[in-house]
Amino acid sequence: MDLQTTEENLAVSRSSSSDAKFDMIIGAIEDVVMEEEFQMLQHNFLERYFHEFIDTEENKFIYTDIHREYINLVEKYLSERLVSKVPQFSMSEFMHQMIARKNELEGEIFELLLTFSDFLTFKEMILDYKAAKEGRTVDLSGGIMVTSFSKEGPTS
Repeated sequence: MDLQTTEENLAVSRSSSSDAKFDMIIGAIEDVVMEEEFQMLQHNFLERYFHEFIDTEENKFIYTDIHREYINLVEKYLSERLVSKVPQFSMSEFMHQMIARKNELEGEIFELLLTFSDFLTFKEMILDYKAAKEGRTVDLSGGIMVTSFSKEGPTS
């Protein structure tokens, strides 16, 4: 085996190991955010502050303080839970990986994690919650119709 092949194998090995650890952390985060305790933590925070936000491009100074409090609260909670689930977990290392992979990640978990580093995502989360509280969300359930694929038709 030549030096170039060895270096390529090491790079792939490190990349695969890094990807596997990242995937393991994401799985652990998914477990944590589904727990009732986390749901209540986030719900209570949103309940406390949703009324402060308005849907305009201009941001109030208090938004920064609220965002900082959110980061401290939720990041601390996640860190404590993840340390027990993932050996040698480091939130700062994980957040660097998240930022580096930002363009390739999608889904609710990644949106939640982006609320730490991206203020506009955080503000959007609060405004979505506020719209739901005020009944300003679109209910699409009226447009859903279930039909059978059976050739026999409905049974009585």
